[in-house]
Amino acid sequence: MIIVTGATGQLGRQTVDRLLDRVPAERVGVSVRDPGKAEHLAARGVRVRAGGFTDPDGLAHAFEGATQVLVVSVDEFGEEAVRLHRTAIEAAVKAGARRVLYTSHMGASPASRFQACRDHAATEDILRSCGVPYTALRNGFYASSAVQFLGPALDSGRIALPEDGPVNWTAHADLAEAAAAILADEGRYDGPTPPLTAPEALTFADLAPLAAGLTGRPFARTTVPDDAFRGHLAEAGVPADRVEGLMGVFTAARAGEFSAQDPALTDLIGRAPVRMEAVLRDQLGSG
Repeated sequence: MIIVTGATGQLGRQTVDRLLDRVPAERVGVSVRDPGKAEHLAARGVRVRAGGFTDPDGLAHAFEGATQVLVVSVDEFGEEAVRLHRTAIEAAVKAGARRVLYTSHMGASPASRFQACRDHAATEDILRSCGVPYTALRNGFYASSAVQFLGPALDSGRIALPEDGPVNWTAHADLAEAAAAILADEGRYDGPTPPLTAPEALTFADLAPLAAGLTGRPFARTTVPDDAFRGHLAEAGVPADRVEGLMGVFTAARAGEFSAQDPALTDLIGRAPVRMEAVLRDQLGSG
């Protein structure tokens, strides 16, 4: 029995879909906060049980009989994120899972300038001492995040963001397919994987002409001072911890933390990963 958490989220949902291409549905279970949102999976024969990272008892039930558990990381920063991940990992071990997998990040490091990557590093430390074999999926930076940062530019034509650096923006679909391949081939990676990344690292200056070509409208990349960017986010009501988290994307990118390239993702999915131009074409349309 392979259990996937967060199976109604973007990455978890696609991972389950790809996993069902590889293993029988009766071998797949999901742990979700709201089982009602996973009725489509139950209809396909997947075991659906309620389980949230704040509820160890619920996780015990959701993880019952698991041989592998994929812990999909939470959308939180700092101590809360690490605490929730610890709860899920400990529940998986207690349930008898012989391997725990976790969606980490290519930039995971205690010295990262991006809080989420420090959180991933702390979670990997928990995995190392959890008592069972583990796999940390060192995922490339989600391409959807770049699209979100580009959002305001769709109206203004100005990509007004702090100074950045090259990032291997990687599609959720490719990372989900890689996760499914690793789950279906237990033990393929023991410990952290190589960086699971797209084949090119791009800056927002590189994305501007791509967006222009796809929409038929001009886009200009302008650099916003860090403090001004923080102030803009604060004025928009973004909580302070998330302001620093978002700022960390840029400070880490310009330090080269997200520029590594590796063939591991291509090898796992058996084809070239989706390029950022295709992601933008899908999200922005052709004009």
